[in-house]
Amino acid sequence: MHPLQRTYRGGPLEESLSTSFYLHTFVLTIPRILPLLTEQKISVNGVEINYLKVGDGPKTILCLPGALVTCLVLFATTGSIWSDFKPQLEKLNRSKFTLVAWDPPGYGKSRPPDREFSLNFLHDDADIAAKLVQSLGLNKISLLGWSDGGITAMILAAKYPQNVDRMLIWGANAYIVEEELKIYESIRDVSRWSERMRAPLVALYGEEYFQNTWSRWVDTFVSLYRERQGDICKDCLPLIQCRTLIAHGMKDPMIAPEHLNYLLKHIKASR
Repeated sequence: MHPLQRTYRGGPLEESLSTSFYLHTFVLTIPRILPLLTEQKISVNGVEINYLKVGDGPKTILCLPGALVTCLVLFATTGSIWSDFKPQLEKLNRSKFTLVAWDPPGYGKSRPPDREFSLNFLHDDADIAAKLVQSLGLNKISLLGWSDGGITAMILAAKYPQNVDRMLIWGANAYIVEEELKIYESIRDVSRWSERMRAPLVALYGEEYFQNTWSRWVDTFVSLYRERQGDICKDCLPLIQCRTLIAHGMKDPMIAPEHLNYLLKHIKASR
């Protein structure tokens, strides 16, 4: 048996992802009957970006999803938008908030083109997300970022401080350590994931694209560790000016516990 097989078949990883569902409810209101939510596309930097905008409240929140594996399979998913932020999209008080969720380039329905993984791919995502917000005529926004989306949120807040009011991130990190690389390598082969984790993503992406994209994600973080000593966005942290709430799962099997204290130390207005 693979040493981490139990982690992926009803063990700590699935438990951690299930726990994150409850984190998602931090801004929920009492459920009500909702009209049909329709995703749209807009051209940003020559890429057709899939997004969803709901509500007309004065506070705008941009939702930034995680990587392929973090597209939670607890829901009947159709893409990153629904897999990571379904509760907020359906139940957020729309008179108080305007919610925008997107599929990053190459994820969900923001295809073609296929996902690209340069060493700066999350920085590129931050730039495209900022232009998406601008294209939608939005000004001051708050950020809700999970996993890779949390990293993108930190970069966006650092590069565009005039546009970001507040930020909530969880499962995020500014660098990677060797023990995390070992975890990434151990889960490179998606055929060894549990059916519960794998099936919805195969249905969305197809077996080949899912495997190839996830493998290239792993390759990119290996390269970041070897070529940049694991640095993803350390230099961005002191530039973040907005009030920031940082959450971290104590049983998170993907992110080392040290990241929470590092982020709290280097992001000034954080807790």
